[in-house]
Amino acid sequence: MATTQLLSTVEHRETLPEGYARPESDRPRLAEVATDSNIPLIDLASPDKPRVIAEIAQACRTYGFFQVTNHGIAEELLEKVMAVALEFFRLPPEEKEKLYSDEPSKKIRLSTSFNVRKETVHNWRDYLRLHCHPLEEFVPEWPSNPAQFKEIMSTYCREVRQLGLRLLGAISVSLGLEEDYIEKVLGEQEQHMAVNYYPRCPEPDLTYGLPKHTDPNALTILLPDPHVAGLQVLRDGDQWIVVNPRPNALVVNLGDQIQALSNGAYKSVWHRAVVNAVQERMSVASFMCPCNSAVISPARKLVADGDAPVYRSFTYDEYYKKFWSRNLDQEHCLELFKGQ
Repeated sequence: MATTQLLSTVEHRETLPEGYARPESDRPRLAEVATDSNIPLIDLASPDKPRVIAEIAQACRTYGFFQVTNHGIAEELLEKVMAVALEFFRLPPEEKEKLYSDEPSKKIRLSTSFNVRKETVHNWRDYLRLHCHPLEEFVPEWPSNPAQFKEIMSTYCREVRQLGLRLLGAISVSLGLEEDYIEKVLGEQEQHMAVNYYPRCPEPDLTYGLPKHTDPNALTILLPDPHVAGLQVLRDGDQWIVVNPRPNALVVNLGDQIQALSNGAYKSVWHRAVVNAVQERMSVASFMCPCNSAVISPARKLVADGDAPVYRSFTYDEYYKKFWSRNLDQEHCLELFKGQ
C-alpha cells in the first residue's frame, strides 16, 4: 500500500469510497449530538492556585477532559504549528511517499485511518505519527520538507512537554498526592505526536475521522483546529457533546493510565473525531506516555483500608500491546486489568 491510500492525495469525491461507510448501528448520528456550555475551561495563570486545583479535580472526576488557557505556549507558535502541518499535507504525493507506512510499530510514519492492516472499516483521516522524546534521537528522521517543519515542531514539542509535566503535577495534587507522584511513577516519559488531517468528506453521517476510543497513555494535549469543530466527547455514558475550539485554548484528555493510578476516581474520556462536508480540519495531538517498564497501579493512598484496588498492577508495555491488539472502539481496555 502506497500513498494512493492517503485521502490527502486524492481529489475530493462526491460519494464515500468503498470501505469507509459504517454499519447503520455504528454511525455518528450527528443530529443527536448536544452542546454543553459547562465544558471545563481552566485558566492556568490564575493566581488562585487552590481554585485551579479544585477545578482540575472536578473536571477529571466528571468529564475526563478540560480546556486550558494561559498555558504558556505562545499564540504565534500555535499558529505556526498549524500552518506547517497543513503545508505538509499539501505536499505532492511523491514527497509523502517517502514517509508512508502501515506498520503500527514504526516510530515515524505517515499513514491513513487508524490501523489499516487490522480494521474492517476505514476512517476519514490521514496522519503523521512522530516520536518526540528525546528530540535529538528522532528529529533527524522527521520530514525535512516543509523546510521549517523540524524547527517549528520541535519547539512546540519541548513546550508541550513542559506543560504536560505541569499538568501531571497539578493532577497529582488534586488527588491529594505529592506533586511529583505521577511523574515519578510514569518514569522517563515517552512523547508521541499525531498530526491529523481530516479532508472534506462527501458523506460525514456515514463515517468517522476516528471512532470512539479512550487514549491508552497518561495525558493527551490536543491543539485543535481553531476554525472547525470535530472533537466530541461522551458524557454520562450516552450523550455525545461537541467540543468547540476556543481561541488559544488547548484540550487536555485524561488517558487510561490516569484512570488506573487514581483507582478509577478520574475518568479516561471516551472521545471521537467527526468530519464534515464543507471544510477540511487539522489537529495536533501530543501524547505523554509512561516509559514501557513503568509499573502502573492505583496509588495506595487512594485505596481505602480493607478495599482491594480497582485495577491490578501492570507494566505500560503490557497495556499498550493489549490496546493495539484490539479494535479501537471495543470495551474499555482497562476492563481487562481489573483487580486480582
